[in-house]
Amino acid sequence: MQSTALTPQEYFDSLPEDRKEGMNQLRKMILDNLPKGFSEEMSYGMVGYVVPHSIYPAGYHCTPNLPLPFMGLASQKNFIAFYHMGIYADQKTMDWFLEEYPKHTSAKRDMGKSCLRFKKPEQIPYDLIGQLVKRISVADWIEIYETNFKNKVVSKL
Repeated sequence: MQSTALTPQEYFDSLPEDRKEGMNQLRKMILDNLPKGFSEEMSYGMVGYVVPHSIYPAGYHCTPNLPLPFMGLASQKNFIAFYHMGIYADQKTMDWFLEEYPKHTSAKRDMGKSCLRFKKPEQIPYDLIGQLVKRISVADWIEIYETNFKNKVVSKL
């Protein structure tokens, strides 16, 4: 479900009551641990955490007028979704996360490539999410992105 909110605050204000506390707590954990240089904005109908064009002028290779995406946060119909491209793109980060996850929650992990889905806010491992958020700097993310995505696309052309 994509939101039509124009700002992150408008997005959070529009959430259903049963999602507000968990989503706001997750947002606070992200913002408290977000490395310098990333910015919070609406992106793809959800709250996104991106590398702005002022730092990475090339933007996202698929849509260069958009800043380079890194993380996203969304309230979907049946779950809260937290997207973290570092898990998908960096095997060391994935391995670390998979090892740490059961230490922080008894909930079964529900995960796609870069998406963590939480059906119940009380099962969100907030501290682990905070550790994950601060694990990759803007410079690290740009290097990972260029190595794993951008350079592979250019080499295929």
